[in-house]
Order: sequence, then structure tokens, then C-alpha cells
Amino acid sequence: MSTASLGDRRRTSARARAASFVALALALALPAAGCAPQAASSGGDGHTVSYWMWDAAQKPAYEACAKAFHKENPGLRVDITQIGWDSYWTKLTSSFIAGTQPDVFTNHVAKYPQYEGLGALSPLDELGPTRGIEDSDFEPGLGKPWIGRDGHRYGAPKDWDTVGVFYNKKITRAAGVSDAELRDLAWNPRDGGSFEKTLARLTVDANGKRGDEPGFDKDNVARYGLATNDAGGDNSGQTQWSSFAASAGWHYMDKNPWGEHYNYDQKTLHKTLGWYFGLAEKGYMAPLEDYSDTNHPETQLASGKAALAMHGSWMLSTFAGLKGVDLGIAPTPKGPTGKRASMLGGLADSIPKGAKNKRGAAKWVAFLASDECQKLVGEDATVFPATPAGTKRATAAHRKKGLDVTPFTRHIEEGTTFSFPISDHAADINAMLVPAMQEIYAGDSPAESLTETNKQINFLFQQDK
Repeated sequence: MSTASLGDRRRTSARARAASFVALALALALPAAGCAPQAASSGGDGHTVSYWMWDAAQKPAYEACAKAFHKENPGLRVDITQIGWDSYWTKLTSSFIAGTQPDVFTNHVAKYPQYEGLGALSPLDELGPTRGIEDSDFEPGLGKPWIGRDGHRYGAPKDWDTVGVFYNKKITRAAGVSDAELRDLAWNPRDGGSFEKTLARLTVDANGKRGDEPGFDKDNVARYGLATNDAGGDNSGQTQWSSFAASAGWHYMDKNPWGEHYNYDQKTLHKTLGWYFGLAEKGYMAPLEDYSDTNHPETQLASGKAALAMHGSWMLSTFAGLKGVDLGIAPTPKGPTGKRASMLGGLADSIPKGAKNKRGAAKWVAFLASDECQKLVGEDATVFPATPAGTKRATAAHRKKGLDVTPFTRHIEEGTTFSFPISDHAADINAMLVPAMQEIYAGDSPAESLTETNKQINFLFQQDK
């Protein structure tokens, strides 16, 4: 293939992606008309920096950062707009089309490839205030995902999260399962290891029989060992099966970030998912139909419907606030590799290419990434900030509340994290994986059915070439 023909094909692919993006954006903008972007500040006067975020729980911490920022930059004011997750991306996309985009917005690794691929973001390493931001400023693994295909940085990490196992000590101790045992669990796809044995012990049927006792009725369970958190198709199994698959040695793509070949057809994943979703068939994990918008894992733990719940560190405050629950936290189980694993999630702050106050935006992003702001966020203890200093401050704040958060931080310290799969076509991939994973969970399809799904996913990338 000649260089010219390759360039032509890349330009054609870029135009196709751009057309797709505009069509999607316009479709999203129509139902949002009259109800969203105009209510959010987009800055533009040279003295105001508009900042959009979706997490209401984090807003007080960033208001404290803004107050400190104002003292250091008396000519600038940050205007924070919080928009709920369900509307956030619709309104953000609409604002890009309408030219009312914020100066800075909280970005997510699942969404960012589309904006990066269309050239809609400002390279932070080309703006004075953010030029000095380096990967080494943050916890290991947080900076790399935000380096685009062209080598430029398009996001400054703001926080991180890993996965752990939340449990009710009242239930585990009554079953004779100690905290020490929960901290040292292991699993394998053959017999489930000590993790599955523990789930069986914690599971109780309507007649009071435990999952490891003769006469246990798997079809009439009163309390499951493990809560359901859906099938995990729309977020790559982050809080469901990803820790197990990674600890078995599986990887999402040929490379990450910017891979172009997914590995959902590999036997290692099939064996992992066959075992994991098989826990529901055995009665040890709540079935798919138990999950709903009003019955999340924390709800199941609070009601006594489940003894354990795997979830992300961003849920710490929620689980800690459950009434009647003596909360314990354990790390993810060790896998066949002999190591634990957890997806390393993380958000970042990005600047749109069309930001009205780009220099003010860069100053704000640089401040958000500074230890001064990161420590303020850490003291709030809603999330783990991206810098080591911020993480240390958050860990201390949780300790004061009586929470041992080492099950989350040990993944950082021991280097057992892996990145969210960052690639093009995220929306299309999710659209394929959600029903596929749900069918496996429900027992309607074997895990091997993902081989065909994987072909469809990889075909998306073949069309780009």
C-alpha cells in the first residue's frame, strides 16, 4: 500500500468519523433543546472560566479549589456547573455543536477517544500553564491513557479508583468467616477456589440451609453470597468480572490505549466468564433479574439480600453510610496468575479546542492538577485524588472515619492495576457487548458465543483501514 493511498484512507476514515459524530450530536441536541446547555455557563468574558462536571458529591471539594484558585488569580473566576451523568454527555455534545461548550470539562476515558479522534480537544502540552504536566505528577498508570495518538496530552488526571469487596461483618462473622480469610481469598475457573467456597458458606436458602450444606435449594435463596451488579457489558465489566479476567492473564486488546483488535474470543476469558456467571446458576450470586435501577449492590447489601458486593472505591461514602451494616472491605481475590487485579479508573480535566477563555482554562486545569487542590479534594474523601499527596490526604481522612481503604490503595502500591480499554467505536462496542453479556449471565448463551461478537467488534476497525 502506498503512502498516498494510506493517507487517503485515513482522511476518509476521519471524515466518516466526523460525519458520524455530527449526526449523533445533532440527534442528541434536538431532544435537549430548551432544557440544557443554555442553563449552563459557557464563560466567554475573559474573566470567567466555565467548568462542567457530573458528580454532585464532588462539587463542594471543587468549590473549595475554586476559592483557593481565586485567591491566586484575582482576575479570574471559576463558574462550576454540575449536570447529572444521564444528561451530561448529551448536553456536552450539544454544546460542541452549538459553540456553547465550557472552557473546561470533566472527561471520561470511555468518551474521550471520540473527541480526541475528531480534534475537538486542546493539547494541554501546547498551552503555557499546562505545558509542564507530566505522568510522574500522578499515581502510576493515570497519565498514559490521556496521551492521544499524536503524542499530545488531552487530559490532566483528577482522580482514580479501583475495585474492592464490600461486606457486612455481622453476616460474615455469623457464618464463621473471618476478616483475615476475606483478605486472602483466591479463585480459579476450575472449582472457584476459596472465593467460591466462601460465597457458598455465606449463601442461605429460604429454609436456612447454607450453600455448602446438604439440601441447599439454589432455586429458593434468601441471601446470596455475592450481589449482582448487572452483566458488565456497558463498562467492560469494571466492577463485575474484569478483576477475575485480568487476574487470569487476559487483556482486552492487542494494545492499550489505542488498540485495534479486541480479545473477547480468547479461551481464558470464556473460562473466566463461564465460572463467574455460573455462580448465579449455583445460587451463590444474585441472578441478573435481581438487578435494577432501584436494586444496586449497596441496596442488596443493606437489605441483607447479599453478603458481599464488588464495587469501585468511588462508592466508599455510600457503603459507609448504610444503616445497620458493620462495613468491612476486602481486596479482590487472587487469580490463577497468583496476583490480584483491578481496573484503574480515572477521570481527567480537558479543554475544548473552541474554549472561549483558553488561557484561563489552562490555568484552572493546572491548578486542579496541583497538590494544593488535590489535597483539598483528598480531605473531602469522596474520591482518591490523582496525585500521591492527594491520595495520602484522602487515606488519612478515611482512617479518621474508621475506614481501612488499603484494599483499594494496595493495587496502586503493588502495581496490580490495568487500564480501561481505550479505543475508537466505544458506543458501538457497548451496544454489542451489553446484550451478549446479559445472555451469558441469564444462561441463554455460553461464554464462547463472544467469539462471534468479537468478530463483529473487530470488523469495525477493519472498516477504518
